[in-house]
Amino acid sequence: MKLLGHGLMSAAALLIATGAQAADKVTLQLKWVTQAQFAGYYVAKEKGFYKAEGLDVTIKPGGPDVAPEQVLAGGGADVVVDWMPAALAAREKGEPMVNIAQPFKHSGLMLTCRADTGVKAPADLKDRTLGVWFYGNEYPFLNWMGKLGLKTDGSAGGVKVLKQGFNVDPLIQKQADCISTMTYNEYWQVIDAGYKPEQLVVFKYEDQGVATLEDGLYALEPKLKDPAFVDKMARFVRASMKGWADARANPKDAVKFVLDNDATGAQTEHHQSQMMGEINKLTEGSDGRLDQADYQRTVNTLMSGGSDPVISKPPSGAYTTDITDKALK
Repeated sequence: MKLLGHGLMSAAALLIATGAQAADKVTLQLKWVTQAQFAGYYVAKEKGFYKAEGLDVTIKPGGPDVAPEQVLAGGGADVVVDWMPAALAAREKGEPMVNIAQPFKHSGLMLTCRADTGVKAPADLKDRTLGVWFYGNEYPFLNWMGKLGLKTDGSAGGVKVLKQGFNVDPLIQKQADCISTMTYNEYWQVIDAGYKPEQLVVFKYEDQGVATLEDGLYALEPKLKDPAFVDKMARFVRASMKGWADARANPKDAVKFVLDNDATGAQTEHHQSQMMGEINKLTEGSDGRLDQADYQRTVNTLMSGGSDPVISKPPSGAYTTDITDKALK
């Protein structure tokens, strides 16, 4: 018995001496499928940045029927990637989502039109059919149309909204005059379908003054009252931002990791390399901290734009700097 006890004590002493302990589990829910849009997180996982922070991170891909807000509220993830309009709208409806970090500095949202439709300026959108994403992605569009004074109910003098799937078929098949695209994804799908840039007219939401923050990291407010959870999220953000910096420095590695983690096999190296180049432009300039001016611009945009604003009042407690203060000190 003494030998057994001694052996157990030695094992415990060794555990303490080496600092070995079970890694803290973190589940991250992505906003969309595995692609270069989320490369920083895959880089952090594959290069051991999470492991070095004592984390065991599970990355859950999204899809057309996955709403990060619902996954977070239902306890299916500790942290989610989401757009701020969707998060603030959910918060106003009672889901206590809090922005804990903002890896994306710039917006990639655009409206892409066929030049042969005659659309040259926003005023030309009147009486057009426009493809729009929903599931929370419609809010910037609705705000923009409100500012232009264009109704979205299909009535004369307004616009007809086509509920767009996550592809570019409505433009290619001429079911819509313009469709929603991202600088890093669908725009290049249109180009790959045979269109030349000069055959397209593109309106970037940033240029229209209605850009809102995209791809931030969100957690639930009650969980952020737990110091252990705050510490875990700080380590997660620190490793994630290291992943994003590495993705900008080593885009080929980042693309490889994305493809390696794509269980569907649907992604191609060509498209993901294009996407990685554009994504790196959107994360450049961010260290993970939420820029107050960017936040206020997003809030102002969502509160304006016609009789049916996305949010009705300035949010309270919708973000915290505690995580990035700890992560980046």
